[in-house]
Amino acid sequence: MKILLAVDGSTYTRHMLGYLAAHDELLGADRQYTAFTVVPPIPPHATSFLEREVIDTYYREQAQQVLAPVQSFARQNGWEMDARHAVGHAGDAIASLATEGRFDLIVMGTHGHSALANAVMGSVATRVIAQGKVPVLLIR
Repeated sequence: MKILLAVDGSTYTRHMLGYLAAHDELLGADRQYTAFTVVPPIPPHATSFLEREVIDTYYREQAQQVLAPVQSFARQNGWEMDARHAVGHAGDAIASLATEGRFDLIVMGTHGHSALANAVMGSVATRVIAQGKVPVLLIR
């Protein structure tokens, strides 16, 4: 099973990973994990003053801050894991990669906002569910 782990470095990501580790039987024996994080883009008016190499280095460093602990956790639990990152809106990028990468499942930690809070603030999970064609497992 190809599983996309949407990670953002938050406490919710750590809870999601801990839950998966504690419930190893949940997703079956044949799992291929890919950790994926999305870095918000630098505003266009700011990028016009920066060299492309500086911008790319910034995005890589931001992604690595999130992905390094996830990869470490995966190694400690004996999981094989790829790691990827993208720049953009998290919900759009997650849904897009899940479809294009032919993933079987997206797993995300959720902040557990109410429906009203989601309507006002928006929600990455809500956007992934609305745009995606891949099942989503939300871990609160």
